[in-house]
Amino acid sequence: MLTSLQNSLVKQIRKLHSTRERHKQQLFLLEGTHLLEEACAVNYPLETVCCTQDWQVAHPSLWEEACSRCDRAEIVSQEVLDAIATTVQPDGVVATAKRKERQTQLPSTGLVLALETVQDPGNLGTMIRTAAAAGASGLWVSGDSVDLDSPKVLRASAGQWFRLATAVTEDLKATVQQNQQAGMQVVATLPDATLTYWEVDWRKPSMILLGNEGAGLSADLAAIADRQVRIPLSPGVESLNVAIAAALMLYEAQRQLISQQ
Repeated sequence: MLTSLQNSLVKQIRKLHSTRERHKQQLFLLEGTHLLEEACAVNYPLETVCCTQDWQVAHPSLWEEACSRCDRAEIVSQEVLDAIATTVQPDGVVATAKRKERQTQLPSTGLVLALETVQDPGNLGTMIRTAAAAGASGLWVSGDSVDLDSPKVLRASAGQWFRLATAVTEDLKATVQQNQQAGMQVVATLPDATLTYWEVDWRKPSMILLGNEGAGLSADLAAIADRQVRIPLSPGVESLNVAIAAALMLYEAQRQLISQQ
């Protein structure tokens, strides 16, 4: 059993709390039983699995499966687990895995989210979860957005991080234009738009543009959209959370697609 906080593995995993170290080591953290289950369900290769003895006893099948997929498995003390986890009350297991190879292409079909400078990991994870639930084809994030494999993003995605195609682009405008040329309609959300989001024909291949939590969508991106839409708000309400806005449009698109069947 690993009990020392000075152990080299413990030190290495603790470093993965930072974005810089995750990129340097090309590893990311998986915290908690549910994320480990989801990783195993899609055969995602693991690097290291660390758990407490109590967790191992409570989850023998998952422990066995995780061990078969990882390079190293360790039983650790509660103190060590608390140190390597980013959560305040970890549920007994922390794993590491290789970062995904960065995708440079996503399907230009179906429904795709394109996110500009999204900073809150909870918002990004929620949008990944919602996009997967609504049957979206994928999700683009600009290079200046929060790290896709931030521990908080993975937790907020409730495991759908493993199931939805995602990609980072350093030039979101060029990516949007490429998808337009491939036949996708691009829809931007703006507070002063004339159309409401349910007046769009979402049965067409569509890309939804959403902007930063505080600043919204940049004028450059908004200007190249084929459709600009608003989400009606009651007087005195300035805006909606970006993840809520995404959910409304994703499910309106799903509603339209279902109704045509």
